[in-house]
Amino acid sequence: MPKIYDNIKLKLKSGLIDTFESSCRADFCVGYFNLRGWKIVQDQIDRFAGGSDCCRLLVGMQKPDEEDLLRVTLANIKKGMMDNPTALLLKKEIANSFRRQLTFGIPTSEDEKSLQKLKHQLVDGKIVVKLFLKHPLHAKLYLLHRNDIIAPLIGYVGSSNLTLSGLSEQGELNVDVVEQDAADKLYQWFEDRWNDRWCLDISKELIQILDESWAGEKLILPYYVYLKMASRLMQ
Repeated sequence: MPKIYDNIKLKLKSGLIDTFESSCRADFCVGYFNLRGWKIVQDQIDRFAGGSDCCRLLVGMQKPDEEDLLRVTLANIKKGMMDNPTALLLKKEIANSFRRQLTFGIPTSEDEKSLQKLKHQLVDGKIVVKLFLKHPLHAKLYLLHRNDIIAPLIGYVGSSNLTLSGLSEQGELNVDVVEQDAADKLYQWFEDRWNDRWCLDISKELIQILDESWAGEKLILPYYVYLKMASRLMQ
């Protein structure tokens, strides 16, 4: 019988972390990717070797903020008119939306350390992030590959995004998938989308965004801080 994770009696966060203990790689599909939310699983991902033993993260609903661009591109997608220029434009604007994520809220030392670790994991190939652009993809799927003869693949399917609220607060419903035939079918579903023509890698762009953000590890000269403040005051 599957376990039901409603974040009341059983929290999905606990189930995932327990399964991570015996896992060597992972495949995640989520609607939205919150950069700060990565700290929930970053310690578990840090134990992965990288390369083929990594976490592949497929993001399906991240949208650019520009209303006109969004309206036109979604209309083209519905008509089956996705092309290379449209896909690259979407990728660029979605990268900008990730950049804007880091301007919200008050920076904390915990967030800074988490974002720096995310950058290092991206550089080391412990996480690879792709955008699924063919059509909006709202699915939430967590697949954990284990060194286990009986159950080498464990899946979790439901409503939880990869955020603190999604993995541990009420209002969500998920089940684990331990039966191997069903788990293999979920894995094939993930593979089909991961290898889709309109699924584009955004890992390098995320590394650059994190490098250039307030969580970057490069020291900024006080003179540039002064220029930034002067520019803002003159606006």
